[in-house]
Amino acid sequence: MTTKAPLASDTLSPSRKHHEIEELLIDAEADDDHVQQSHPVLKRPWFLLFGLVLVALNLRPALSSMAPLLSEVSNSLGLSAAKAGLLTTLPVLCLGLFAPLAPILARRFGSERVVLGILLTLTCGILLRSSFGEVGLFAGSILSGASIGIIGVLLPGIVKRDFAKQAGTMTGVYTMALCLGAAVAAGSTVPLSHYFGGSWTLGLGFWIVPAVLAALFWWPQTRQRHGQHQAAYRVRGLFRDRLARQVTLYMGLQSSLAYIVFGWLPSILIGRGLTPTEAGLLLSGSIMVQLLSSLTAPWLATRGKDQRLAILLVMLLTLAGLYGCLYAPLNQLWVWGVVLGLGQGGTFSLALTLIVLRSRDSHVAANLSSMAQGVGYTLASLGPFAVGVVHDWTGNWSAVGWIFGIIGVAAILAGMGAGRALYVDVTSEKI
Repeated sequence: MTTKAPLASDTLSPSRKHHEIEELLIDAEADDDHVQQSHPVLKRPWFLLFGLVLVALNLRPALSSMAPLLSEVSNSLGLSAAKAGLLTTLPVLCLGLFAPLAPILARRFGSERVVLGILLTLTCGILLRSSFGEVGLFAGSILSGASIGIIGVLLPGIVKRDFAKQAGTMTGVYTMALCLGAAVAAGSTVPLSHYFGGSWTLGLGFWIVPAVLAALFWWPQTRQRHGQHQAAYRVRGLFRDRLARQVTLYMGLQSSLAYIVFGWLPSILIGRGLTPTEAGLLLSGSIMVQLLSSLTAPWLATRGKDQRLAILLVMLLTLAGLYGCLYAPLNQLWVWGVVLGLGQGGTFSLALTLIVLRSRDSHVAANLSSMAQGVGYTLASLGPFAVGVVHDWTGNWSAVGWIFGIIGVAAILAGMGAGRALYVDVTSEKI
C-alpha cells in the first residue's frame, strides 16, 4: 500500500486546518483501540500519565544541572574553556546522533521497554559523570545525551498513541514537564552541592534519584503491549523536501540557542558579577517562565492562517532576552530572564507543533520527528561549542553576541519557511 501526501504547494485553508490536525492525531491511534481495551495498564490512564511526566522530568536535568557548576567543575579538573565548551556540546551532539536509533530499537523491543532500558543507561551516565574524574565526566555526558536523545524521540509517539483524544493537551503537559525538570535542576544543583559539603560531584550525582524513581514507576508500562504486532511504514523523500529541511533547520537553530542557555548562561552571568547560586536561580526562573509560553504559543499559533507570525514573535523575544542578559545593567537581569523564558518556551513548543502540522499522517510525522531531532540536534551542538571557542579566544563574553545574532536570524529565516500552512511532499508505503 502506497500513499502520497499532498504536495507542499497544497495549502491548508483556515476552515480545514483544525479538522486536519484532529484527524492526524487520531489516525495514529486507530489501530490500537482494541489493545487499549484489553490491557489493564491502559485502563489506568492517570498512572500512565504520571509515568510519562516522571520520565519527561528526567530529560533535561542532566543538561541544565551542569551549567551552574561549570566554573567550579572546570577549576577542579583544570579544564580549559575549549574543553568546557566541548563538555556542554557533547550531550547536545549525542541528542542528534542517537535519535535515529529510537525507532529501530522500538520496532525490535517495543517503545515501553526501550524507555525503561534507556532510563537505566541515563542513570549510569549521571553516575559516571559525577564520580570518575575527567574521563567519567565526558563519558557520562555522552551516555546521558545519547539516552535523552532516544527517549525524547519515543515519548511524543507514546503520547499520541495512548491519549488520542487529548493528544494536544498531553503534549503540552509533556513539554511542561521537560521545562520543569530543567528549571528545578538549574536552580537546585548549587544549593544541593553546598548542602552536601560543597561537593560538586554529589550535586551532579543527586539526579540519579529522580531517574531511578522514574524507572520504577515506568516498569509496569513495559508489559502492556507484549507480543503486539505493529505495522511498519517506509516514508520516502523527506530529505529532498524543502519544507522538511526548513522544519529541521528551525528545530536545530532554536535548539542551539536553548542549549547555549543551558550550558553557558550561568557562566555568562557569573562573569558579569553574579554568584553561582544567583546565576543558577536566574536560569531556573527563566526556564520556569517557559511553562507558560510552551502551552500558550502553540494554541495561539493554530488560531491564525499559519505559524509565521508566532515564530517571528517568539524568536524576537528570545533574542531580546539573550542580549539583555549579555549587555543590560545587572539590576535588570531578571526582567530579561523572564523575556528570554517567554521566547524560548514558545520556540521549542512551536518546533514540536510544526512537526505535526506539516505532516499529512502519523507515519510521516514520526519520520519527520526523527529527521528534525536527529539532524536538528546535531546542528544545535555547534552553538555551545562555538560559544566556548569564542570565549577562549577573546577572554570575555561580549563577543558571543555575534553568535546569538547569526543563529537567531537564521532561525527566523528557516521559521518563515517552516511556518507556512503546507504539507511536506513525501510518499508513505506499508512494508
